[in-house]
Amino acid sequence: MALHQERGIRVVVLETDRLVFREAMAADAPFVLALLNSPGFLEHIGDRGVRTEAEAETYIVERMIGSYRQHGFGMWVAKERKSGRPVGLAGLVRRDGLDMPDVGYAFMPQAWGQGYAQEAAAGVMRHAREVLGIGPLAAITSPDNYASMAVLKKVGFTFQGMITLPGAEQESTYFTA
Repeated sequence: MALHQERGIRVVVLETDRLVFREAMAADAPFVLALLNSPGFLEHIGDRGVRTEAEAETYIVERMIGSYRQHGFGMWVAKERKSGRPVGLAGLVRRDGLDMPDVGYAFMPQAWGQGYAQEAAAGVMRHAREVLGIGPLAAITSPDNYASMAVLKKVGFTFQGMITLPGAEQESTYFTA
């Protein structure tokens, strides 16, 4: 894993064979806006109410960068190593109702079917354990997100049952590893 510093900011957090993960910056607002409003994100993760680049920038600063500062981890921008193009987000999230960090990932539809979710989930798990020293990990999905459930099982998560998180309108599948 390479860790690059740029003016005190960790630019690259972790690397996998085909992806490079870095902390989000305000300049990522157009990409984050597109991802948060993509059909798969809205259907399986939920509507974050982000409709403009300004709202995406606020989301990045308050939610993503805020998590880095508060927890030392968060959702990172996943870029293709070859092209440098952002294709998704992946990382660790602290959620009310879960007593361990949650492994999360979301990719643009153009990146689906290439194994990026599995590569990202495995990389985040490895980083959590080997670099951050975080033990058990959780993961949740919407009950109809069969592709994500398959990814979680492939990287070593075990289905524990259904869970309703505080403030959630529906149950989620609950996995641990």
